[in-house]
Amino acid sequence: MVQIGNFFFKYRNWLFIIFYALLFVPGLPQLFTEEKFGKNYYWYPIIIGLIITVLGQATRGATIGLAYIIRGGKNKKVYAEDLVTTGIFAHCRNPLYVGNILMITGVGILSNSLLYVVIMIPFFLFIWQAIVLAEENFLRNKFGEQFINYCARVNRWVPSFKGISKTFSGMHFNWKRYVAKEHTTTFIWLVGIVLLLLFFYPQLTNYDSHWRNTLLIIILAVLLVIYIFIRIIKKSGRLNG
Repeated sequence: MVQIGNFFFKYRNWLFIIFYALLFVPGLPQLFTEEKFGKNYYWYPIIIGLIITVLGQATRGATIGLAYIIRGGKNKKVYAEDLVTTGIFAHCRNPLYVGNILMITGVGILSNSLLYVVIMIPFFLFIWQAIVLAEENFLRNKFGEQFINYCARVNRWVPSFKGISKTFSGMHFNWKRYVAKEHTTTFIWLVGIVLLLLFFYPQLTNYDSHWRNTLLIIILAVLLVIYIFIRIIKKSGRLNG
């Protein structure tokens, strides 16, 4: 598993995009159907999916804003400068990955694809489990007893909410770091949600394709302007710190 994790670690930045793109494969069996859930069946995947995926983004945001971990790899290999155990890392060893999983699971449900939920999401979980095992192997070798003790008190995947209010009240949320680190992921995520809502659920626009396309152009234009603005601000150095 460690070798598998090291392989996928090299391409982890593409995983989110690839799994996101697979949401738009046409003609897949539906998770929720009108036959089983009634005429308003589409509200089930929309509401459940949005709640889960927003929770995932919130998890990533809290993690990055409170105590960011430098584990971006070096030469496409697992690497860490320090063992970060504060912020959300005091409640879960892999909160960023938990956020990724929740985001993908949420949009998977939002896509209302039975095959995506049954096949692709478990495969996504397998990949991230392998990556985490590879990272843990590196961290155990580098930090030794310190990492072993950390593992003994903090879960790998399931967050502990004990003392979470103290964590939030005792640390400053770094909005600049959050925006600088997360704006691209958030942009891709929001674009995907907009496309899923408008094209998978024509009921939301009363089956009016003209209104749907107009709404799509407006929303995507706004998101793109915001994204470009953030990129300009980031390059100016005003998001440092």
